[in-house]
Amino acid sequence: MAGVAATCLVSIFAAELFLAVALAVYLARLVLRQTRLARLPLDGPILAFAVWTLLSASFSRDPVVSHESAKKLLLFALLYLAADAMQSEDMRERILDAALLGGVALATEALIQFYALGYNTLNQRPRGFLGHYMTMSGLLMGVLVVAAARLAFHAGPWPRPSRRDLQALVVLAAAFAALTGLQAADLFALEGERLVVAALAAAAGALAVTRGPWPGTSARVLLTGLAAPLSAWALLVSRTRNAWIGAVIGLGALAVLRAPRTLWLLPGAAALLLIFRPAPVMERLTLNDPSSRDRYFMWQAGIDMIRDKPVFGQGPRMVEVVYPEYRWPGAPNPTTPHLHNNALQIAAERGLPCLAWWLWWVAAVMGDAYRETRKGALGTGWVAPAALASVAALMAAGLFEYNFGDSEVLMFTLFISALPYALRRERAALAAA
Repeated sequence: MAGVAATCLVSIFAAELFLAVALAVYLARLVLRQTRLARLPLDGPILAFAVWTLLSASFSRDPVVSHESAKKLLLFALLYLAADAMQSEDMRERILDAALLGGVALATEALIQFYALGYNTLNQRPRGFLGHYMTMSGLLMGVLVVAAARLAFHAGPWPRPSRRDLQALVVLAAAFAALTGLQAADLFALEGERLVVAALAAAAGALAVTRGPWPGTSARVLLTGLAAPLSAWALLVSRTRNAWIGAVIGLGALAVLRAPRTLWLLPGAAALLLIFRPAPVMERLTLNDPSSRDRYFMWQAGIDMIRDKPVFGQGPRMVEVVYPEYRWPGAPNPTTPHLHNNALQIAAERGLPCLAWWLWWVAAVMGDAYRETRKGALGTGWVAPAALASVAALMAAGLFEYNFGDSEVLMFTLFISALPYALRRERAALAAA
């Protein structure tokens, strides 16, 4: 599970490979009665969402393509695996360390691409190790919120980095310096990225299973302290507005939960933007660009798709196929892979009932995360707020992007969404003991 947590930020292939192994291990543990399949409050909406998705695929104009797309439902197994793996505080912290390590790697690669490899224009934005800058920015948004939650709810003194912490930091910097050289020379660049992903997976496993004086609290604080500013910096240069909005909402949710007075920083930040007017930000603060106008036409077409097929929708992966039939005159682009809005995309693809199941799932996760936040379960005060703020960020960004359809973003969200239920399982185990 630590491997999944780290690699879902850098490689979907590696993350799904680790997920398959984790699922096999979990099934073996069930057979050996070393664990049990606990029921979650999300069982109902997840089952309904899955069944309706398969029905929608069966009624689409191309059932084969739609059912092929529906295999992404298997990723929801991650929710149950994560809730099982993180039901002790020690393992929870170690696995989340692995996730933040992946976030540091993703943000570092994005910054290298922006400053050293020419990914610094609106048409060529940094994408990290991933295939698209939208996926990268959605993940950086989640990493920023999780890291900020851990820092905001940290209790006790801040330990200084140890010598081994600094040595590990030097090794990480050397690895990325070597990768940058390979990429700049266009020499074994892909192989270099794969080696970094493999090393990251090995480091995540070591974080999860190592028992000893290191890594300790100082390494954890250093890792989190790196993840927050690096992900914020990389998110800024990504020029991705939906992720900016999501990050602001997620951080605002943390502020409300932890220190509401810090919300006064928002108008201060807005004033600084108006004073300094940084180009990467100001050029994106507009509604007159082609992508903004195209979203308006996409959403109108999506509403028409829903009106035509409100029950089962057009079918998974069919929005791109039928869009030319529904495209409004004046739309800048003749085609689109999706409607850049979670709710509209799900309703247009799978029907209004499926949208209702999805909203039920989101509301259940956020409600349970809020209840665990109020309880301050087991003294681990930061993980439930992290889950609540992360899902809030996903929903806010999802008003302008179909981030629920990104496998990497979905995996990270499911992973973080399992935190409230891991806390519940831990509390139930302690009560039974």
